[in-house]
Amino acid sequence: MGYFRELPNLEYQSFLDDRKSSDEYVTVKNLFRRVKLREDIQNIITVFDKYSITDGARPDTVAEELYGRADLDWVILMCAGIINVRNDWPLSDRDLYRFAENKYGEDLTNIHHYETTEVLDKKGRLILPAGQIVDASFTIADPNESQRVDSPVGVGVSYSKTILELNPVVGVTNYEYEVQLNDEKRNIYVLKQSYLQQFLNDMREIMNYEPSSSYIDSRIIKTENTRNTLP
Repeated sequence: MGYFRELPNLEYQSFLDDRKSSDEYVTVKNLFRRVKLREDIQNIITVFDKYSITDGARPDTVAEELYGRADLDWVILMCAGIINVRNDWPLSDRDLYRFAENKYGEDLTNIHHYETTEVLDKKGRLILPAGQIVDASFTIADPNESQRVDSPVGVGVSYSKTILELNPVVGVTNYEYEVQLNDEKRNIYVLKQSYLQQFLNDMREIMNYEPSSSYIDSRIIKTENTRNTLP
């Protein structure tokens, strides 16, 4: 991942067994120095495009596709707000099936929960959206057949009315549930290529060190050596 090349360095006192003196330092990457996108910028549609991650795609292959550089995979992840790739990047279909099989075993095709199906009235108006989690016995009045008038009762003005009900429910299996969760991870925002160089320039500027007592240059600082003590 090219991201680690962007991190500034630290001169850190050596704890290696083969060090030759107490004043010996090693150069390491400053993992505590990191940046993230401002939340208000993430909603600017002129800077980002919606992107759907295809089956089997990886951050580096997406970066190669969009920017021509696989080592800019960290730009893809940062703009998508992904920190833990293992948990937040969608699995391939094959890996997802193996994951679900290991998680549920013989219960893979058992019902995980029930969801509503879409219900419209005769005029095409939405009465009930799909995807609402409900009980298996959930019902609603049929918007097209409710209050059907039957034959009059006796000689009065009373009528017998039948309220027809619908059970607009479908079962979602454990495997289908995992597929839903995985598919939700596929839709991300990616930085438009025209803004890439400005993004890199700004990010590198932020990564630079400001002058301080530990300052060596804009890309490296030196930590205190705790082995050195006053006489």
